Amino acid sequence: MSREKKLKSPERRGEILTKLRDSSAPITGKSLAEEMNVTRQVIVADVSLLKAGGEPIIATSQGYLYMKEEKKGFPYTKTIVCCHNRMETKDELEILVDHGVYVQNVVIEHPVYGDLKAELHLGNRRDVERFMERVNHSNASFLLELTGGVHTHEIAAGREDALHNAIKELEDKGIIVK
Repeated sequence: MSREKKLKSPERRGEILTKLRDSSAPITGKSLAEEMNVTRQVIVADVSLLKAGGEPIIATSQGYLYMKEEKKGFPYTKTIVCCHNRMETKDELEILVDHGVYVQNVVIEHPVYGDLKAELHLGNRRDVERFMERVNHSNASFLLELTGGVHTHEIAAGREDALHNAIKELEDKGIIVK
């Protein structure tokens, strides 16, 4: 439901912050813009100001997410190096989440810009499906397409065997670089 009257900038940023803190799921800039009766560009600027002020907000493929401390609490983490083509992306991500692994991000080493990191925050098949839909609908490239398929993921899990089993399956598929 959109507001009839626009909020002043500080009030709007306060509402954005409250909504993000209270949400356990990412919120899109589009939905915030509709609710606040402003453009998406205004929301992008507001979020940038909140981030510059020290708020732990990240932009994920599903929308903005406020990084609560408990979200970071996976006892087991690992960085894996992968190589595959665009068509194998969904399979790679589904293997990880099906083993109970949380895919935090993807990183590539660009020859000009250095490390480029994109936050993913994928924890289940529904997250993977939404991510794939957004990429396909936007005709965006995957970062791996800039590096011949080579990329890394920071992954995390509540159990060490979940990481081990996911990595083993990715190795069997020829996705892990050794």
